[in-house]
Amino acid sequence: MLHLKSALALLIAIITGNHLTAQRNNYYTDKYYENALVFELGATGGLINALTDLGGKKGTGKNFIKDLRWKTAKPACGVYLLANYADKLCLRIEGIIGQVVGYDSILKNVATSTFGRYERNLSFRSKISELHLALELHPLLFKNYLTNEMPLLSPYIAGGIGVYTFDPQAQLNGYWHRLQPLSLEGQGFTEYKNRKPYKLTQLNFIAGVGLRYQLSSLITARVEFVHRKLFTDYLDDVSTTYIDPSVFAHYLNPAKAAVAQKLYNRNAQIMPGTTAHINEQRGDIKDNDAYFTILFKLGIILGRQKAWQNRNSRCNLVDL
Repeated sequence: MLHLKSALALLIAIITGNHLTAQRNNYYTDKYYENALVFELGATGGLINALTDLGGKKGTGKNFIKDLRWKTAKPACGVYLLANYADKLCLRIEGIIGQVVGYDSILKNVATSTFGRYERNLSFRSKISELHLALELHPLLFKNYLTNEMPLLSPYIAGGIGVYTFDPQAQLNGYWHRLQPLSLEGQGFTEYKNRKPYKLTQLNFIAGVGLRYQLSSLITARVEFVHRKLFTDYLDDVSTTYIDPSVFAHYLNPAKAAVAQKLYNRNAQIMPGTTAHINEQRGDIKDNDAYFTILFKLGIILGRQKAWQNRNSRCNLVDL
């Protein structure tokens, strides 16, 4: 009976040992074993920039990055937690904060070609706080069949849904004023029934590309570009046409009405004595606003099993 036990233990040890040998090429080092599912906790930092009605380049306003000015990019940072299955499919939750800005005065050197956008002289800033859930797909992560090893560098695509908050502000006489409560384009006013007040917390869709590099068994680095599709044209509080400034007094208290009358139309600061006409174009209602991030990420992997734990399990079988 003792010999039968010893023989059985030896057979199991041989089978287990062969399995571990076959899996050895999935070790990142001699110390850590690659589990099918691991988690990654990390920090991120980089740039955030917006595509809105304000600012841009010469000529008429263009779509997407054709009108992008890198001068308006601002710092952004965040944290993320990611579940990684087989290094091919990752599900992450990520929080990001930053600030987006835009201002027509950036067009000063090309003012004669901007069809009144420079003279409009509007500007804004807005803090962005975002929480999103995204899926990463690593379609090019194919192992090297000559060595049976996985590459350390992996390009990927990402997509998902997020919720974000924003709050556009403009500066007047040294003070920053929140623009949404002022209804500068008549949002919520009876005279402008089709212009509804916009919400400061909304959903967005995200889509992007990235590149992941395995620095070690426990550390990963990424660089990632992610674009956000928004469902509002009021990230900068500019979308439609100029309204009759007299209506501010009907809906706002005297202090707010006075501020609104100065902020809704600011071209007199560029061209004294001029003013915008009622229903004259103020923004471009055809395209919603957007923002994007370019972020560098550094993460630590959690749950990666140590190789010695597998060897100890094998040894325990031999001791039967």
